[in-house]
Amino acid sequence: MTDTHNTGDAYDSPWKEMLEHAFLEFMAFYFPIAYAQIDWARGHEFKNTELRQVVRDAELGKRFADALIQVTLTGGEQRWIYIHIEVQGQRDNDFAKRMFTYNYRLFDRYARPIASLAVLADEDRAWRPDSYGFEVLGCRHTLEFPIVKLIDYADRAESLAANPNPFALVTAAHLRTRQTKNDPRARYRAKLGLVRSLYRQGWDRQRILDLFAVLDWMMRLPEALEQQLWQAIETIE
Repeated sequence: MTDTHNTGDAYDSPWKEMLEHAFLEFMAFYFPIAYAQIDWARGHEFKNTELRQVVRDAELGKRFADALIQVTLTGGEQRWIYIHIEVQGQRDNDFAKRMFTYNYRLFDRYARPIASLAVLADEDRAWRPDSYGFEVLGCRHTLEFPIVKLIDYADRAESLAANPNPFALVTAAHLRTRQTKNDPRARYRAKLGLVRSLYRQGWDRQRILDLFAVLDWMMRLPEALEQQLWQAIETIE
């Protein structure tokens, strides 16, 4: 996702906390068609412990977050289902196969429909894995799943800035991180601008802290500029 996270496992990223604390907004921003089919008044429940049990033998790779959520649909016979979400940080040739594997493992465990959704945060415009399967001896087994590519928002800077959804800010931060890869001063200005946007929204303190954690994790600055940023934040507060 950024030049500052190319070593180690990025799995414990603030994406995960943000996804859990603002799941409705996550779905509304990235997957509006699915969002419209969920009965949000009936609540939702994260099943991440259960997800870990199902996929504990799998390679984590460069994932920023994954989640399993139980939701209720607005209509139809199957009133509740599970949504499996992956936020993938870099190109992985086994990604589609992993989505397929998790989908059938989760279905095997719960015997309920499993919706698999993916957010791709890599920089390869051509890499868009959205299906996996096989056909042999007349038997066909295929998973097709919706994907969102963050790089596709690169030409929507104005609409992102005007959008009150917190994931518009997260997406803008992701894009600005890429654009300022080799320019610390430009990154400082971009980060400060996003922090100002954060405070303008009127969100509660916990949401501000969660979002700032994501911004801070993405947009690493040299120590001197980091100190300068904190002084500016004190002034803003």
